[in-house]
Amino acid sequence: MVIGERAAQMTAEKLVVALAGMPGSGKSLVVVTAKESGYDAVLMGDVIREEARKRGVEPDAKNMGKIMLELRETEGKAVIAKRCVPKIVSTAGQRVIVDGVRSLDEVDEFRKHFPKLVLMAVHASPETRFMRLYSRRRSDDADDWEVFRERDVRELDVGLGNAIAMAKYVVVNEEPVEAVKRKIRETLGKVERK
Repeated sequence: MVIGERAAQMTAEKLVVALAGMPGSGKSLVVVTAKESGYDAVLMGDVIREEARKRGVEPDAKNMGKIMLELRETEGKAVIAKRCVPKIVSTAGQRVIVDGVRSLDEVDEFRKHFPKLVLMAVHASPETRFMRLYSRRRSDDADDWEVFRERDVRELDVGLGNAIAMAKYVVVNEEPVEAVKRKIRETLGKVERK
């Protein structure tokens, strides 16, 4: 078999779990749990953070949102997914979790390259999400309710709600961490058995 054909076959065999969720819903907890279970991880937000570094701007909530929208406008709705495909291909393992899916356009882009793609979502109430983001204090996290709400609206405007609604599996993240991690492991087990 030619090397290119082998690489294409290995890519087609990768199980890719595309993860969607509103900011603060617990996507990072899902990623950590998946990595503990042997998954490689690709973070779609890293594409935006890389772009912010290239542009020499602070990766805060406002700039990250602006860059995401500009990229989508200039390079198409699936631009972030397109930039993540090589990152997924280059992972060592055959199971990869992709954190940060925001639209069905991105899901469709991933599906072109990874036929074993499964869409999963994590959900938490707005109040729970705000408190998590407020205490997490990452540079792109909201520090007041109005900024939080603006970010939610922006995320929903690009199609995140549709991606969440179409997820085959949903984990509700409102319980203590260990209980949620158990649910995540159970859900990943279901994904792998399909």
